[in-house]
Amino acid sequence: MKGLPDITWIGLVAILASAGLANAGLKDHHWSEDPTSRCQFVAPASLTVGPAFWTGACVNGKASGTGMLRRGDGNRAGPAFFGQMKDGLPELGVIDLADGYRAGRFSGDDIASPAELEPQVRIDAFRIAAEAARQVSARYAAKNNAASAKLYDGIARTLELQIE
Repeated sequence: MKGLPDITWIGLVAILASAGLANAGLKDHHWSEDPTSRCQFVAPASLTVGPAFWTGACVNGKASGTGMLRRGDGNRAGPAFFGQMKDGLPELGVIDLADGYRAGRFSGDDIASPAELEPQVRIDAFRIAAEAARQVSARYAAKNNAASAKLYDGIARTLELQIE
């Protein structure tokens, strides 16, 4: 290593620094874990604090792909995020809150505010959310839970209506 040219050292330092910056963003978030699957994720802040559950794929211990994050309120279901996750972080989707929807890209610690939303991002968010609800419905159908499958199929149709 002593004989490496200076340019090699500069490159090595740059690679290590960029890896550190990339991981720094992951540490800034509040990570949660699904109590059943042990899959880790960052829940959008507008889901508020409480136990949350991930329904979807878990890759390398992190929520990934299309699915649903739902906060539990005791024995009742709380608000839900339907959308796309990557390495445990929400990317794009819709939060279904008691007073309406919040759609968009994940930025900072939440789904971006409606004032920042471009029309195509809103359309894409509702499309991916409807697909997520359909996938959740299919998971429940596969477990012979017809009532939950029907519920999430209805949610998918409602989310699709928001696009028009």
